[in-house]
Amino acid sequence: MNQRTQPFVWLNTDTELPHATAAQPKGSELAGLVAAGGDLSLPRLYEAYRKGIFPWFSDGQPVLWWSPDPRMVLKPGDFKLHRSLRQAIQKFIATPGTELKFDSAFTQVITNCAQSSRAGQSGTWIVSDMIDAYVALHEAGLAHSVETWVKGQLVGGLYCVAIGQAVFGESMFAFQTDASKIALAGLVAFSKANQVSWIDCQQNTRHLASLGAKEIDRDTFLAGITASQHAPFMDWQFMPIHWQELIPTKKRQP
Repeated sequence: MNQRTQPFVWLNTDTELPHATAAQPKGSELAGLVAAGGDLSLPRLYEAYRKGIFPWFSDGQPVLWWSPDPRMVLKPGDFKLHRSLRQAIQKFIATPGTELKFDSAFTQVITNCAQSSRAGQSGTWIVSDMIDAYVALHEAGLAHSVETWVKGQLVGGLYCVAIGQAVFGESMFAFQTDASKIALAGLVAFSKANQVSWIDCQQNTRHLASLGAKEIDRDTFLAGITASQHAPFMDWQFMPIHWQELIPTKKRQP
């Protein structure tokens, strides 16, 4: 039997977000909802991510703040590099005119993610206010794009939030087969090189599970990001050598 939704906090501009454990309980109609209202200002988003909370809402709704339990995360060491994806990455690396970039087209990436999420749906959670807010977060150095480029064209990518070594995945898009998976693989390789414990995936999906993501309880998640966000901020530049974290170069036999 589902639990009843409990009263939750309505935020004003100056109201502090409650602790993530104040979220609606498992089995309730709004399980994981921490609060509603407020704005998407830079200080508010920074506060939310530091507390393991993220915004997710549709047009016509107030801002809704979530912290689900369990939480889906992808440990870089658990990433499942299936044979087909390995081959796609190897082809991508070997093909002239291809490149994986960070932060060269953030606005284009988040806009493409918004348009991709509308396909076959009545709306998107990446509304215009959300785009503006995350562009501001990017300009503050707290949000990043991972981009798959082919012959000067952006063909896939994703965006994420990062505080110290705490990385929070948001959304991805692809205009070509495997383009978003290549971007995710690049983020995993970069994360391995920088000793990132896990990439937050927020909620369980079959696609994420197929790539090695797993659920952990919220308390474990909160403890992990509390430690990770106090680490030095990473240098968000992707270098070809990072691919060796996933596809080591074979040494020639003497």
